Amino acid sequence: MTRPSRSIAASPVRGLLAAGAILITVPGYASASSGFDGSWTVTIVTDAGSCDQAYSFPLQIAGNRVTSSGSTATVTGQVGRGGSVAVKVSSGGSVANGTGRLGAGSGAGRWSGRGSAGVCSGRWQAVRS
Repeated sequence: MTRPSRSIAASPVRGLLAAGAILITVPGYASASSGFDGSWTVTIVTDAGSCDQAYSFPLQIAGNRVTSSGSTATVTGQVGRGGSVAVKVSSGGSVANGTGRLGAGSGAGRWSGRGSAGVCSGRWQAVRS
């Protein structure tokens, strides 16, 4: 079943769901120039909780750092050797964490967090833009 994607800026719980994107602490971070550098589009899906069902938004990776790109949420994270990735997303009082793995052109993982809609969790997918 295909769920509609919404702009992250349109959601009252955007910070919580944005976390589905990708952070925690990853040992052995990538070098200053990684094979994951560039623009990525992340789609997050809520599997549990009353958060909105789906979002897509842009991220930027430079070296081992993951940052928000044109989003109203603050995204911070790191990419480790081999593509392990961890992020923290915050917006207002909402916070979420996600972990997963990136490949050369795509990636996937899980996220969970807490915001105005309560506790939510789900999965994320990323593709290089």
